[in-house]
Amino acid sequence: MKLSREWLKKLRLEQSLNHEGVANAANIHRAYYTMIESGHRTPSVDVAKRIAAVLGFDWTRFFEDPPEDRAVNL
Repeated sequence: MKLSREWLKKLRLEQSLNHEGVANAANIHRAYYTMIESGHRTPSVDVAKRIAAVLGFDWTRFFEDPPEDRAVNL
């Protein structure tokens, strides 16, 4: 099942980052980040923490049920 992760895309764009920029900063492959952002993959806890550190949000947001599509200030 594909999850909506528009919130993740919005955060990335607000910081003027592209997929490669986030992936490099999080030390993951660009293609993997793209799949996470598009909702085709769910990151491991370790990867979720790294992406969250780069973009500045609470990493547990990846695992909310249902994931909320809300503003970054959590």
